[in-house]
Amino acid sequence: MFGLESLTDLSFADLMMIGSAVVGGIAVFLLARTLYPEQMLREVGDRAAEARQHQDEARARGYVPPPPPGRFKAFGGAFVEKIGNYNEKLVKPKFEAKMNRRFVALGRPEFRPQDFIAHQQIWCAFFLLFGLLLMNILRQPLWYAIAFGVFGLMFPYIWLSDQIHKRQRAILRALPYNIDLLTLSVEAGLDFQAAVGTVVEKGQPGPLIEELNIMMNEIRLGKTRAESLRNLSDRIQVPEVSAFVANLIQADKMGTSLGKVLRIQSNQMRITRTHRAEKLANEAPIKMLLPLIGCIFPTVFLILFGPIVYRLLYGG
Repeated sequence: MFGLESLTDLSFADLMMIGSAVVGGIAVFLLARTLYPEQMLREVGDRAAEARQHQDEARARGYVPPPPPGRFKAFGGAFVEKIGNYNEKLVKPKFEAKMNRRFVALGRPEFRPQDFIAHQQIWCAFFLLFGLLLMNILRQPLWYAIAFGVFGLMFPYIWLSDQIHKRQRAILRALPYNIDLLTLSVEAGLDFQAAVGTVVEKGQPGPLIEELNIMMNEIRLGKTRAESLRNLSDRIQVPEVSAFVANLIQADKMGTSLGKVLRIQSNQMRITRTHRAEKLANEAPIKMLLPLIGCIFPTVFLILFGPIVYRLLYGG
């Protein structure tokens, strides 16, 4: 659509603007390397070494640590952290509590709110620059690029919400199987802590197993079962898990047989999963309407009625 001819039609001012943007990006990078040359490189090495050193410690706490960052990723992390340090004054207590709660739901409680703001600033600048270049090439008013900047500002929120929902869906998919395994372990004569340990050992690796492992470590460190279960619910932030935890705590207080409660919860989870599958199946035809109307139907109509219209218009 826009080939070499459209590029050759650019005025000298347009070329100067594009060149200035490229030179400006290079200048920012060189400025960062000039201001923090040895310090930033040292931080890069420290971050990579620290990530490798604390992997075993993270596994002991129940979290599955990400793989050690490469050199480029570590440099990016150090650069974002450097910008985040300047954003500490922008972090309000209410915003910090909100973001920390979301980072816990993500399974990455080590994230900092000021680093999240730094990501917003970086993506906003990137999309704003991209929008300015695009609007200039398309000969449109440059203020349209503000929309690109707003999208860049919201992009980290979109990514964070998507990752949290993916993790919660993975927990919901793994929940019925692990509750069945927990029920069988308790009915076989194991106490609750040993039964959870069996689930952690025999269950498929995933976010739910990580959270159960954290709960086990909290119990070993001296927290009560009720407190550890509440912390589990606060970390996962899924209604089904919250209801399951509330029933377990109530059964513990009332002295009810844990095996019976788990069997009831297991049956309820299975029914809930069936209802969720039926709901998704009923929603599928509605979700298919837009692709059918927008993509498939026009092609079918073109194949069926195209020759007829052609013969009516041109005869033959």
